[in-house]
Amino acid sequence: MNRRRTLSTAAVLVAAAGLGVGGAATYAGLSPDSQTVVRQVTVTGAEPAADTTGLSVSDIYKNTYKGVVEITVTQGGGQPTPLGGQQTQQALGSGFVIDGQGHIVTNEHVVDGATSIKVRLWDGKTYDATLVGSDASTDLAVIKLDAPSSVLEPLTLADSSSVQVGNSVVAIGSPFGLENTVTSGIVSALHRTMTSPNNFSIDDSIQTDAAINHGNSGGPLLNSAGQVIGVNAQIESDGGGSDGVGFAIPSNTVKSITSELISTGKAEHAYLGVSVEDSNGAVKLAEVRSGTPAEAAGLQAGDTIVSIDGQRVTTGDALTASISAKKPGDKVTIVFERGGQTHSVQVALASRPT
Repeated sequence: MNRRRTLSTAAVLVAAAGLGVGGAATYAGLSPDSQTVVRQVTVTGAEPAADTTGLSVSDIYKNTYKGVVEITVTQGGGQPTPLGGQQTQQALGSGFVIDGQGHIVTNEHVVDGATSIKVRLWDGKTYDATLVGSDASTDLAVIKLDAPSSVLEPLTLADSSSVQVGNSVVAIGSPFGLENTVTSGIVSALHRTMTSPNNFSIDDSIQTDAAINHGNSGGPLLNSAGQVIGVNAQIESDGGGSDGVGFAIPSNTVKSITSELISTGKAEHAYLGVSVEDSNGAVKLAEVRSGTPAEAAGLQAGDTIVSIDGQRVTTGDALTASISAKKPGDKVTIVFERGGQTHSVQVALASRPT
């Protein structure tokens, strides 16, 4: 049975409720009622366990800690005080510098609802930051601070598609407000699927046993070369602390989304407008939402999706990945079965609602 907990607003991270994969997770911090889910997906081409050679943990830390920051977020508009003011809440998270202009990557759930954002750098100095853009669908955000370039130490984003199970990893962040804390471990698994703050899937997430706790949210997961392979976002834990099962948003997703956020302040995702259920190797539409591309194309609940653009679809996660790989406005050809007959329809994808 899953148990839901309300966590301290003094730190920001995701803690999972429940013992097994698929347990619900709750955000601590500014949105304690938010809920996410991590679920296991079938890996058709499992990567072999990799060797663990590379820089030492100490060297990785020395080369990267100056690029990791502590983020303090204040949210106003709380309960009225006896004197007529309003209570505020504060939460802590982590992040890391990605360029010399002061852009910093963190989790969307770290800065959600923020009325002020302050960033503490490696030298102990604190700077005000502004929100450049955020994307709840991938739980990523970019903030910007006005600091001298001499104190900005950008970290390098690696190619997360080259990550293998067994690779050594290091996590740096501010668990419980303890800035520049380093932990280490390995890549425990790949291709996990997390559920984002707005209930869409975050695909190809990286599972690690490196200790991640409250306050690590938004911090980097680094490979043995000191490059970022993911952004730490969630843990699965029965007790609310690190049980050795953490999850990071892959760096290739980070590259794509942060580029959009910096350019336009928002990220757009292709949207079909259905919910699905897996049934004996087939994908059935459980719901076709009103006013969506799926409804406009004539798809109905109960239809079985066969393929998208010629690629066979056998799981709901595969369907999600196929749509996520597209852009709003793209047209896809969907083959489906209804009443024992096969049909084909072309669908113009829309933008995912926020």
